[in-house]
Amino acid sequence: MDVEFGLLGPVAAWGADGSDLPLGAPRHREVLGRLLVAHGRVVAVDRLVADLWEDGAPAGAVGAVRTFVAALRRALEPGRAPRRPSRLLVTDGPGYALRTERGAVDAWRFEDIAARAADAPPRAAVALWDEALACWRGPVLADFPGAAWAGAERARLEALRLDAVERHADALLATGAARAAVAALRAHVAAHPGREDGWVLLATALDRAGRHGEALTTLNRARAALAEAEPGTNAGTRTAAAGRGALARAEARLTGGAGDRAIEPAGIADGVWDRATAAWGRSVPARSQARLHATAGLLRDLAVTGADGLREAHRHRRDLVAAAESTGDTELAARIIGSYDVPAVWTRADDPDDAGELVRAAARAAARLGPDGPPALRTRLLSVVAVESRGDAAADTAPAGAAGPPVVEPWRQRAERAAEESVRLARRLGDPGLLAFALNGAYMQSFGHCGSAGRRDGIGGELTRLAVDHQLPGHEVLGRIVRLQALAGLGELTAADAEAEEIDRLAHRNERPLAGVFTTWYRALRTCETDGWRAARPLYANALAETADCGMPGLAQGAAVLVALVPVMRGDANTPVDPDEFGHLDAGPYRPWLDPLLLAASGAVGQARQALATVPRPPHDLLQEALWCVLARTAASVGHLPVLRRARDELAAARGEFVAGSGLVSFGSVARHLSEAEAALGA
Repeated sequence: MDVEFGLLGPVAAWGADGSDLPLGAPRHREVLGRLLVAHGRVVAVDRLVADLWEDGAPAGAVGAVRTFVAALRRALEPGRAPRRPSRLLVTDGPGYALRTERGAVDAWRFEDIAARAADAPPRAAVALWDEALACWRGPVLADFPGAAWAGAERARLEALRLDAVERHADALLATGAARAAVAALRAHVAAHPGREDGWVLLATALDRAGRHGEALTTLNRARAALAEAEPGTNAGTRTAAAGRGALARAEARLTGGAGDRAIEPAGIADGVWDRATAAWGRSVPARSQARLHATAGLLRDLAVTGADGLREAHRHRRDLVAAAESTGDTELAARIIGSYDVPAVWTRADDPDDAGELVRAAARAAARLGPDGPPALRTRLLSVVAVESRGDAAADTAPAGAAGPPVVEPWRQRAERAAEESVRLARRLGDPGLLAFALNGAYMQSFGHCGSAGRRDGIGGELTRLAVDHQLPGHEVLGRIVRLQALAGLGELTAADAEAEEIDRLAHRNERPLAGVFTTWYRALRTCETDGWRAARPLYANALAETADCGMPGLAQGAAVLVALVPVMRGDANTPVDPDEFGHLDAGPYRPWLDPLLLAASGAVGQARQALATVPRPPHDLLQEALWCVLARTAASVGHLPVLRRARDELAAARGEFVAGSGLVSFGSVARHLSEAEAALGA
């Protein structure tokens, strides 16, 4: 960023080296402040005139505004050549707009950091809240305190700052830094005595710091302050009656009363967590089975908290299973292995080696239990086998152009049988949670051939209904994502839109942040279908950025290649492929199917044919139709008939679908790709 801007204090601008840029007279700075408040939108010249001269504009005001703008452009871009348009302060239609990145404006940067802090665990949150509050140099637009045009933005940002101060203190309490929280909160309530939460947090911090009597005195002071405060006098002020109620609940907690803990600040809940886990460590013996069970439950819950939690859960799960097996207690090992019923939606494993080991552990436990073992445990183990047996085992993958009927690999037969038996047992047992886990396995094993979007829609629908009826929010999100993908493949985009909206609502309500990754991808796909590639491209860039750090490498690896293929595969058979465009991309797991396409595009026909002769069949997963279409296109371009025939035969079952069942990208209708393949075969 060459220029950074400041709203959180006097209006300012800084160059790349951090030096102040000479913005000129107050009117110049006021124009800049007005444009910053517009958040990149165009402000008409007439609007600028009215805002700068609230009591009536003088003659020549329009010309004066244009002079101010010209001076600002010189200050912001001193090296800009004469007559070259400004790239920062642009003319757009009837007015002007400031076009800059979010990170270049202190107010916007503050909001983004605060949003990250709100979702972070306590220790990370403290650092982020510190960073966010450090963006403030003084009152918003401090050099224009009476400007009417700044009033709404000033009130909004100030309310966010006050909330940030309190949430920062809340995070400090959660980390045990009560004394630091006291220092920050004293100044806060002195400046804003109408802030109910500030008083409650200060009393809590004092109590945690060992100053119990002072905490109770603070509550009495708070009652007096809130009684004097006029409701609505500043952002976030509560009514005196509501304040008295909250303070009474705080006093009940501090004096051992029965206060309403449901409304406690998050820091208090985190304090309970700290004390409870410490008590657990003191009370439960080392090597106790209870520790294994508790760890299993913790990892299951940790996996749905976000990217970091998912990574940590994956990292520790294999060790936990090994520890359970080492006890020699078959039923204990089975319970631990089968306890990780975290909804799984992407069909490529994040860690294939880890997944394979879990499948083997589940199979060992099932064999030791035998067919007469506890049916609920057996169901869970079979569900683990079905869920973790994703995609394909590389050693069992036959070449795409192999002659004869497709071979069903032994490992796939085992996984499919496990899925079928687990669903049958779960239905017989009548356990909704168990059936939801089994249906997750059935979904993972529903990719035996192309054209199965209808079947997956049925699985997703049953899973959604089951989850709604029995309050299983995690599995409801899964069921709706399964339906979202299936409906995209069936071309029923209006119904898919409704599922995306419900997924986002559920994810927010139940703290399932990773679900938003899939709706972000779907909306890029949807835009591509309705408005074309050009409109969808920035949405795909956003989806890739969001996916890069989502904790799901099975989804993230090679995703950029899939996006780059969209404009190629949505065109006709003559749409050119630019090998240079793909050269800098990491194809990840999609390299075997991309290389022949790029060889053919570069004119290396012989090498492309040779690559097609050994290319494996696409894996049995969400992208199998898409990769068969890539193979069909490549084979047609170099005349490799065995692969072309196989691709046509595989895709025939999906003739009525769209190559969009992944919910990530769409290559158009399967029927079009089949038509091109049949034309190349002379059929």
